[in-house]
Amino acid sequence: MIEVQNLTKTFADFTAVSDLSFRVSKGDVLGFLGPNGAGKSTTMKMLVGFLRPSGGQIMVDGIDMVQDPLEGQKRLGYLPEGAPAWVEMTPREFLHFITAVRGLDKAAAHKALARAIDLTQLHNVLDQPIDTLSKGYRRRVGLAQAILHDPDILIMDEPTDGLDPNQKSHIRAAIKEMATDTAIIVSTHILEEVDAICTRAMIIDRGRHLASGTPAELAARSRYCGAVEVVVKASARAAVATLLKAQFSDIECSDIEFPATKMTASHGDNNNDTRFCVFAANKSGDESSPKIKAADFLRLVQDCLAPQQEALLALSLQSGRLDDVFATLTAAPNTATEKTVS
Repeated sequence: MIEVQNLTKTFADFTAVSDLSFRVSKGDVLGFLGPNGAGKSTTMKMLVGFLRPSGGQIMVDGIDMVQDPLEGQKRLGYLPEGAPAWVEMTPREFLHFITAVRGLDKAAAHKALARAIDLTQLHNVLDQPIDTLSKGYRRRVGLAQAILHDPDILIMDEPTDGLDPNQKSHIRAAIKEMATDTAIIVSTHILEEVDAICTRAMIIDRGRHLASGTPAELAARSRYCGAVEVVVKASARAAVATLLKAQFSDIECSDIEFPATKMTASHGDNNNDTRFCVFAANKSGDESSPKIKAADFLRLVQDCLAPQQEALLALSLQSGRLDDVFATLTAAPNTATEKTVS
């Protein structure tokens, strides 16, 4: 387990990380999410003992990383940004070197190499100089060295950076497999990565914690949570827009708990489709006022579209969007920490 309390890092008059606290246990995959420059890589470097914190505490399996970083590093696997390696070596030579650095005996090294190579699918390039490898293969070499000693805690900075879609899928599956008995932290700005592999996510920006929770809990904070998505034939776009606007402007004046609605239209994935998203919103902005149930709101939208039933291709209630929450939180000034979801 890794436990972080009030972690801070300052450089001269610049604060890169400010008062971060979190805990990751075996079975957890924490997505450390933020835009470029948010402080993700700086935090990763402090977690593994590469940078000394300006304040706070990092405990790795009960070991203080500030007081005894070498002992803590024995329990850590680390894939840094850029996956640095001795480029004149082949992957086979480099990984053998890492087993020696880690102090593995011959039998343990043989077993560790076979496991790491299988997980990262390096078989075809084992004897090719690292300098000649693609960016994706270099990332895989970096991941292989991080997991060679079967660490209790695995920390990865952009683990699928540079990989093609098939490679990403394989590495994500490997991360999920390792997570059963490993505490994993993944730093990323790729929202798809969080949905694919993370059990929890933390959003930071300008070094500050903004929100955390499961991907579903964070997505539920989105304005899209509870919205109704309508997909219709493009030929019916104008007629459907008229129906929706008329129906929901009426609701605005009634006792329905969602009196104000917003509507946006965009072309769907098919050029012959148009997508509408109807947002149910509290007109007064009073969070304590009663709200219509999601199923009832969906039915209202469905009923108002009855005259254009043949043009309707899809109707669904949205669970929220992580990208919307991410954009909202990181676009706004964050002088204070937002509340944690869980």
